[in-house]
Amino acid sequence: MDPLAAAELEDLASDLRELRQALAAQLQSSDASARPVDLNQPIGRVSRVDAIQQQSMAKANRQAAQLRARQVEAALKRIEEGEYGACLSCGGEIGFRRLKARPEAGLCVGCQSRREGRGA
Repeated sequence: MDPLAAAELEDLASDLRELRQALAAQLQSSDASARPVDLNQPIGRVSRVDAIQQQSMAKANRQAAQLRARQVEAALKRIEEGEYGACLSCGGEIGFRRLKARPEAGLCVGCQSRREGRGA
C-alpha cells in the first residue's frame, strides 16, 4: 500500500477539522440532556423512569462523542508530526479509503479487527 499523497492528506485533514467542529457542537448541545434527572420534580413515575433512561442514553452518547473528539485531536497531532496514516500498532500504512470513512482511525483494518476479537 502506498503512503498518502499530499492531496489525500490535505483532504483528510480537512475532514478531521470539520469533524472536530461537528463533535464540539454535538457536545455543547448535549450538555443539558446529560445532566442528572431531578428526582424531586413533580412528574409521574413512568415519566421519571423515561427521563432517567433518556438521560442515561444522552450520557452514553456524550461519552462516545468525547472519545471520538480525543481521537480526532490525536489524529490532527499525528498529521503535524508527519505520522498520520501509519498504524499505531504494526506501523503499516492505513489505507486512504479507511481514513476517508474514519479519519481519526489509528489502526489498520487488520489490527483493528484483532483488537475487536474478530481476527484478521
